[in-house]
Amino acid sequence: MTEKLSLYKCEACGNIVEVVIEGEGTLVCCGKDMKLLKAGEQDGAGEKHIPVIEHLGSSHVIKVGAVPHPMEKEHYIQFIEAISKDKRYIKRKYLNPNEEPEMIIKCLADDDFTAEEYCNIHGLFECKGE
Repeated sequence: MTEKLSLYKCEACGNIVEVVIEGEGTLVCCGKDMKLLKAGEQDGAGEKHIPVIEHLGSSHVIKVGAVPHPMEKEHYIQFIEAISKDKRYIKRKYLNPNEEPEMIIKCLADDDFTAEEYCNIHGLFECKGE
């Protein structure tokens, strides 16, 4: 069974899909089962990958890593997202090489959310809000 907001990757072509509605069965791409992405399963320096949440009054800034992450064509953060604890709200920002790996959130009233980011080489990383 799939879980709402889980991410799956095709090992053959690189497609990444997100589960919008949970269901039975297996996700398949290129004739093969897709791999469930889990935060922190890939090797990668945590100080460059784990999201950092900063508070700015009524807003939050999610930055990727305590040490700036490279944003080069060959190695960059593809997206950053914030997911509410109840999984009813999600905000995602897609990034391109040479962009700043950060996202400002103005719509979440509290700190009870998870921040995730996906590095094109090292995979998925997350941080829980405080």
